[in-house]
Amino acid sequence: MRPEPVPQLSAIEARDAAASGAVLLDVREQDEWDAGHAPQARHLPMSQLQSRAAELDRDVQIVCVCHVGGRSAAVADALARAGWQAANLAGGMIAWSAAGLPVLDNDGKPGSVA
Repeated sequence: MRPEPVPQLSAIEARDAAASGAVLLDVREQDEWDAGHAPQARHLPMSQLQSRAAELDRDVQIVCVCHVGGRSAAVADALARAGWQAANLAGGMIAWSAAGLPVLDNDGKPGSVA
């Protein structure tokens, strides 16, 4: 039996979920993260998911995010199949930025998601 599809959240819904205690999990690679990310996000690249998934709390919603939503959808699906409560930020960091939400670089200065 196939699990239900992973919920797709808008940027505003993802921001609100994070404000309510969800983990905004950025699964992009290091260079993408360094250029710009959501201030409250946690970084765990997709390439490291298998070896580091145990670091994620199973009792907290995980909202996955990448550049446009493809990689994060795959990660959210994998997490959901393994027992996490996972969702995907539809449109990724492009949608986050387009919604006027903050994007910061590693120095806390305005970042980019180009």
